[in-house]
Amino acid sequence: MSNNPHLSIVIPMYNEEKRIGDTLHKILDFMKDKNYSWEIVAMDDGSRDRSIAVAKEILGGEPHRVIPNEHNMGKGATIRRGMLEAKGDLRLFTDADLSTPIEELDKLMDSIDKGYQVAIGSRALKESQLLLRQPWYREMMGRTFNVFVQILHLPGIKDTQCGFKLFTKEAAEAVFPLQSMKGFCFDVEILALAKRFGYRIAEVPVRWIDSPQSKVNPIKDSAKMFWDLLRLKFKRY
Repeated sequence: MSNNPHLSIVIPMYNEEKRIGDTLHKILDFMKDKNYSWEIVAMDDGSRDRSIAVAKEILGGEPHRVIPNEHNMGKGATIRRGMLEAKGDLRLFTDADLSTPIEELDKLMDSIDKGYQVAIGSRALKESQLLLRQPWYREMMGRTFNVFVQILHLPGIKDTQCGFKLFTKEAAEAVFPLQSMKGFCFDVEILALAKRFGYRIAEVPVRWIDSPQSKVNPIKDSAKMFWDLLRLKFKRY
């Protein structure tokens, strides 16, 4: 019988000293009464503050882990490493600000129970609840980006960029070794790879709260994401 946890929760950190403590406490409180085994894998991407120290103080060791990158590698590369370091039969990655509340996990797990291998939180479905919306210009850029995503890669998926995604172990170990995008376009790449492998993807409406401290630069990062979409179209694996 496997000693692996049923669920791994992967959290990327980059200078998250002020937010990671609250996030970890919320996750620990939500998960404490679950009737299955689980672990938190906090992945630090070269933080220059006390992110690692704060995470270690709260998590307190096994079964949880705090894993540092040797240097800043980017969100995509950090999540890739975390999903492959994870041991769970199911593997969730979630943003350090919990813009999607951890309570939405149960919705994604319901989709896995129904036979999907990948379940993704979505802000763009009719049933989604945007409790605090992004500024209008971010929403407009997101919608424009998704038009190109659907044309070039993933028709039918309305929101690839919500940072709340659950994979089965099989799907994670097939997809993430091939992921190469280090920046924010990695979400599109992993879903395109999952589709290529024939895994069923459920897009699940979730509650979502915009974080005013987002690290996404609306001009610089958006331009890079559009360029990466084109690169991904012609990428050969």
